[in-house]
Amino acid sequence: MSIEIDILNGDASWPRAKPLLEAVWRRDSAEKQPWADIEWARADLRVLLDAPDDGGLACHVGIHFRTITWNGHKVHVGGIGGVSTRADCRRRGYASLALEAAVHTIRANDAVKFAILFCEPHNFAFYQARGWHPFTGEVRCEQPSGPIIFDVMAPFVTDIVRAPRQGKIDLCGLPW
Repeated sequence: MSIEIDILNGDASWPRAKPLLEAVWRRDSAEKQPWADIEWARADLRVLLDAPDDGGLACHVGIHFRTITWNGHKVHVGGIGGVSTRADCRRRGYASLALEAAVHTIRANDAVKFAILFCEPHNFAFYQARGWHPFTGEVRCEQPSGPIIFDVMAPFVTDIVRAPRQGKIDLCGLPW
């Protein structure tokens, strides 16, 4: 039994990822979340992991590359977003494998200094167990209505070169 992992162009692979993301974040439950009205950036790349038993898409991780500012200095970062696993495929290590593949892909970009993701409290332990650290500073991002402080999800960072743990980050665009 082997696990297939693909790393594909974000826009081109959207049709394959969309049904999984819609199943994991059903509209009726997503509408009740504090992030329900947030407009999200589209992934530059997608890690797609197929389940070995049925070959269907089991897990998704979006990868974003962007130049942001940290304390007023431009920094090239990798972003992780849209981490989702099919309900019947959870607790098998698929999200860990897909996240590892995403971070490996980010590390391959020599310009990237650190990676950042945003998550809800029930996922803190998952990311911390994989070497991610809370970012305790302020994060700003763009929305159609203008710039906002992004505080509806907690930011976590991991070192590529060296990740800051505090300060002020401006995502210089939509969050992921």
